[in-house]
Amino acid sequence: MKKSIITFSIILYAVVVPFLEINTTHVFNPDWTPHVRIHEVWQLITNSSIGILCLWLVWVKKDTKISTILSMLITGGFLLAYIIQDFYGGSMKYLDGSEKTLLGINIGVLGFGIAFLLLVFTLIAKSTKSKN
Repeated sequence: MKKSIITFSIILYAVVVPFLEINTTHVFNPDWTPHVRIHEVWQLITNSSIGILCLWLVWVKKDTKISTILSMLITGGFLLAYIIQDFYGGSMKYLDGSEKTLLGINIGVLGFGIAFLLLVFTLIAKSTKSKN
């Protein structure tokens, strides 16, 4: 179950996010400056690379703790960026004012929020199991 939860979170940040962002709304957005684009591509490559490392840790090395923590840093980092978006002028809305939502909740917040909570659960469950 833990491996499945970790793998789910990795698929979100290492596969789904690049799929959603390698297009004209993000990487190839003509309104973005080249400097912003390089940061976006760097983030996508870094997160996907960490995802590959985490999959290797979980499925080959059988280490769920480090993979869980790394995945929490990525999903939690997004959630923190979302929470403080007013501070730096960020937004999850596209330039046309639209936003991808599900049940009225931004899909990034929904997906990464669920993933983060599940990862916390796996970390707590592992810690509790280790103490017994």
